[in-house]
Amino acid sequence: MLQPKKTKHRKQQKMVRHIKRKENRGCTLAFGDFGLRSLEGAWITDRQIEAARRAMTRYVKRGGKVWIKIFPDKPISKKPAETRMGSGKGAPEYWVAEVCAGRILFEMTGVSREVAAAAFARAGSKLPVKTKLVARAETLI
Repeated sequence: MLQPKKTKHRKQQKMVRHIKRKENRGCTLAFGDFGLRSLEGAWITDRQIEAARRAMTRYVKRGGKVWIKIFPDKPISKKPAETRMGSGKGAPEYWVAEVCAGRILFEMTGVSREVAAAAFARAGSKLPVKTKLVARAETLI
C-alpha cells in the first residue's frame, strides 16, 4: 500500500478541509494521453488507489503506461472498539489522499481511447467519487 516513508507528525487532525471546493491544480494532463478526473471531493484510501490501479493494469494486460497522480499522505487514526472515552487519540489506521472535484487521479498512454475508457470505468468503480474520462485535447479549457 502507498504511504509516506517519513512524516513530520505521526497524527494529524481529521479536518475535512476543502474537499468541497473545486481543484485549481492537478487539473490538466501532464504525462499521458487519457486521464481519469474526479467530479466530486472525497478521501481516497491507499487500498482504493491500489485496487483501481490493479483493475486498470489488468484490463490493459500490462500494456501502455499508467501514472498515479494522487498520494495518500494524511494519516487517519481510530480508537479500538469498546474502548472507554479519554486516554488520548487512537493509533493511525490507514492513509488517505484528499481529492477535490476536478483533480486528475490517473493518467494512461499507449492504448486506444476505447481501451482507456473501459479501463478507467473499471478503476472508477473502485473509487468513492464520480469520475469521467478526459483526453489530451479536452483538458485545455
